[in-house]
Order: sequence, then structure tokens, then C-alpha cells
Amino acid sequence: MSHRAEAVAAWESLFRAQVTVMRTLAAEFPSREISLNEYDVMFTLSLHPERRLRLRELNRQMLLTQPSVSRLVDRMSARGLLEKEHDPHDGRGTVIVLTDAGYELFRRVAVSHMDSITRRVGGALDDDELRQLTALCDKLRGAGPA
Repeated sequence: MSHRAEAVAAWESLFRAQVTVMRTLAAEFPSREISLNEYDVMFTLSLHPERRLRLRELNRQMLLTQPSVSRLVDRMSARGLLEKEHDPHDGRGTVIVLTDAGYELFRRVAVSHMDSITRRVGGALDDDELRQLTALCDKLRGAGPA
């Protein structure tokens, strides 16, 4: 098989595996209080200092469209899970902050969600395979245009 065919086959396999795992995790998502997309926003914010991030950067890190992220942030802000602040370094920008209440809800859901991930991903792969998968995915994410 040519390198091109190998690359396409690897992509197809990776894409289908991702869809299958995400469908399982979505079906098993352990909360009726927040959606998987809301969890993703909270997870992303939790990784940053002071649990805050410019809206523009949050949009870059999400798998949703910019208008969808903006509407999601507005709904979560109305529920007290997030706060929107003016960016002190850019008057046109907005900073999104995960509130203490939002963080506590995120942490409660995260424990159960991690159990689902461990069953689905950790149940299919041993520790060496998990490390290899992580390294390969990190390498793909770091690869620029060819």
C-alpha cells in the first residue's frame, strides 16, 4: 500500500474510532444538569490560570462554531456557571470565567465522566497502548500543514 493510501486509511480509522467513542461517551454522559458541550467549555476553562480565557481563544479550542459557543456561553452565564468580563487588554474583547459554582458542578460531573472514559478507552487499550495513542495524537495535533 502506498504512503498516501496508508495515510488515508489511518485517517479513516482514527475518525471512525473518535465518532464511536464520542457517541458512547455522550450516551453515558452522567449529568442532566449540564450537557457534554457545556462540560467541554468548563473543562477547557478549568485548564487555564484562574479558570479564565478570552472568548476568542475559547472559540479556537472548541469543536463548535463561533456562534454556537457564544450562545452556549450566554446560556451558561445566565445560569451562574460562567461570568463574562471585559478584557482589560482589549476593549473589544470578552473574558470568560468559570465561576466557583460552575467549577464545583464541573468537578462533580468530571468524576463520573472520567469513569466512563476509563471504561471505554482504558478498557480497550493497555497502559502502553494508551501512552502510544496519546503520543501519536499529540504528534498529529502539533503537525502543521504539509
